[in-house]
Amino acid sequence: MADGSGAPAAPFFAEVADGPACAHWISARDGVRLRAVHWPGPAPRGTVLILTGRTEYAEKYGRVATELAARGFGCATLDWRGQGLSARGHRDAARGHVDSFAEYQADLDALREHVAASGLPGPYFMLAHSMGGCIGLRALMRGVPFARVCFTAPMWGVLMRPTLRFAAWGLSSASRLVGLSHLPSPGRSATLEDAAEAAEANMLTRDQESFDWVRAQVTAHPELGLAAPSLHWLNEALRETRALARLPSPDTPCLTLLGDEEWVVDSARIHDRMARWPGADFEVIKGGRHELLIEDAATRGARIDRIAAHFAG
Repeated sequence: MADGSGAPAAPFFAEVADGPACAHWISARDGVRLRAVHWPGPAPRGTVLILTGRTEYAEKYGRVATELAARGFGCATLDWRGQGLSARGHRDAARGHVDSFAEYQADLDALREHVAASGLPGPYFMLAHSMGGCIGLRALMRGVPFARVCFTAPMWGVLMRPTLRFAAWGLSSASRLVGLSHLPSPGRSATLEDAAEAAEANMLTRDQESFDWVRAQVTAHPELGLAAPSLHWLNEALRETRALARLPSPDTPCLTLLGDEEWVVDSARIHDRMARWPGADFEVIKGGRHELLIEDAATRGARIDRIAAHFAG
């Protein structure tokens, strides 16, 4: 079934997302098929475009969208190419491959066009997490209009020891020259979904129920899951975050939330960016980990209160 945009219906696993949503197949300008999702209901205060992180998918944001709806905001998101139910173009579908991070901008443009064609009301806001923060910052740099933006643990740098960073640059760059960039990058993937040792340490969220809720989504629907990134993806991430770090900050009103127990993205890059973003709000959350919105209801609600207040201006 198509919506007002004419896009055909796509699957959405409401039973693991804690509520229904409207899902449709859309196409990026290069023809790649993407799954776009929006949550039904009135949105008198505008629509939030949720830019998800690497390994993520729409169902993971069911609780966040419900909280924002209760505060008067509609929500829309998509699965980036290479992950979730969107097209996975590489022979190793578990790697989340992209030829270039610029392809994510084509995905975002497709989502924006779908949101407008579907009649979702403005103003439009951005809520961007982890890799979505990298994509979202690039979008602002190229002039994509958002009324206000919020970043949670944005991937403005890839966290690694200085010696490992040097090796990662060398290995990932060399792999492109010899046709081996499809191989997985070394080290354990820092995801909620696929790391048993992280399940024991639970270094991504303080709430075990929320942690288990996300893991259960991929257990029930393994087609949503993703493994460690390829060397090519790592090289693209290093190139894109380095390029962004050299650019001045945009003038869009911004709130950035970062946990003081962050271990996935480079906190130093976030501190540097926020020191160079005039008028922006920057909050370092004591005891916060990478998944700042995958928390118990009270903690999540308080953080979404802060985000909603920022969007409301």
